Amino acid sequence: MKKSSFIALVLGTVSGVLFALGVCMALIPEWDAFRPGVIFGVAGLALGIITVLIWRKMEHKAPVRVAGKTILAIAVGIVGVLALGIGMCFSMVWDKIIAGILIGLAGIVILLCLIPLTVGIQK
Repeated sequence: MKKSSFIALVLGTVSGVLFALGVCMALIPEWDAFRPGVIFGVAGLALGIITVLIWRKMEHKAPVRVAGKTILAIAVGIVGVLALGIGMCFSMVWDKIIAGILIGLAGIVILLCLIPLTVGIQK
């Protein structure tokens, strides 16, 4: 294993754990730790971004260019994931199964639209 891959693995794992712990702390009311949860979550996100930057530097790759297509792909991904999550909430939390299934399927279709958007359609 290359040194850059190992460092990315360790930093990525730590950032993922921090983010997940922060989300749990913020969203589980029994823990009563909303503010520390937000701090942990933001720290996890920041460490994740730093991990990508460090890994790209160690691999001698060019910095990430932000283009309109990239922003569109990120927006479509966010909308798709939110729709899928809202559908799951409708089904599992609010006992509205049919609406949850329909919203969740719409989220899956939106996420599937990311494939031609990012990769493209070829012959």
